[in-house]
Amino acid sequence: MRTLIALGGNAMTAPDGRARPEDQIAAVGVAMEAVADLVADGVEVVLTHGNGPQVGNLLVKNELAAHVVPPVPLDWCGAQTQGTLGFVIVSALEGALAARSIAKPVAAVVTRTLVDANDRGFTKPTKPVGRYLPEDQAAAMIAHGQTWEDRGERGWRRVVASPEPLEILDAPAATALLDAGYVVVACGGGGIPMTREASTGALVGVEAVIDKDLSAVLLARAVGADQLVVATDVDSMFLHFGAPDARALRRIGVADLRAHLAAGEFGGGSMAPKAEAACRFVEGGGRRAVVAALGCIREAVLGEAGTVVEKE
Repeated sequence: MRTLIALGGNAMTAPDGRARPEDQIAAVGVAMEAVADLVADGVEVVLTHGNGPQVGNLLVKNELAAHVVPPVPLDWCGAQTQGTLGFVIVSALEGALAARSIAKPVAAVVTRTLVDANDRGFTKPTKPVGRYLPEDQAAAMIAHGQTWEDRGERGWRRVVASPEPLEILDAPAATALLDAGYVVVACGGGGIPMTREASTGALVGVEAVIDKDLSAVLLARAVGADQLVVATDVDSMFLHFGAPDARALRRIGVADLRAHLAAGEFGGGSMAPKAEAACRFVEGGGRRAVVAALGCIREAVLGEAGTVVEKE
């Protein structure tokens, strides 16, 4: 069974959230042990991943060096983190497979995602990224063309567009590698955001961030995945999360999950996009989607852990 696994940002950092290179290498190594077990079980694996902490680090470097060198745009940040995390994941998985005497090649694809240049996010950016800064430091970044908002006592914070992903442009390359027997890492951080110029058809990188779980749905469809597993830092999706009457969702039909989404059950936090992604994948013909804890990837792939979302 071809399975796309979307690794959350917690897979790339230490338990306390630190994202030093050694922390990221260690965390990825743990995650890839579980992935190697799946490959040993005969599962055809496609991996995608978050990049929030890594892009956050690059944004800090942008801010600190803005008076010396121009800050690099967000599409460049996405490409750089795809490359860095790609080689870390590939190296860790190769090692885990070799330890199991499995001769399976692994490759990472620097992946672009098409978005609409007229998406309303570009005229009214709302997605906060990076850290808070005092007004004078934010002003220096505004001078470089960035959009920052006054967030009161905490300071100023940058906001960017988060457009709807339309197409995974490099999915054919990922599919070719899968069909050739590779484990593939692709579309990290939701993909490098690209728009197409109306007059020439040329692709151009843009300042935006794309929700990785929504891009994962498009990638899963494009590569013919049977199921989507979204790995996160909680055991499952919950109703009334954080309240005394919180209840874990174990198996749920897509219509019921849609009803909970419409009722605002998952708020505007990180779980809402995961629930939306699960719905889209199943509605689009996927066998099932599972939202589960990173440490339960193997069980999630078997439908034995997390929240399992099916058609009925």
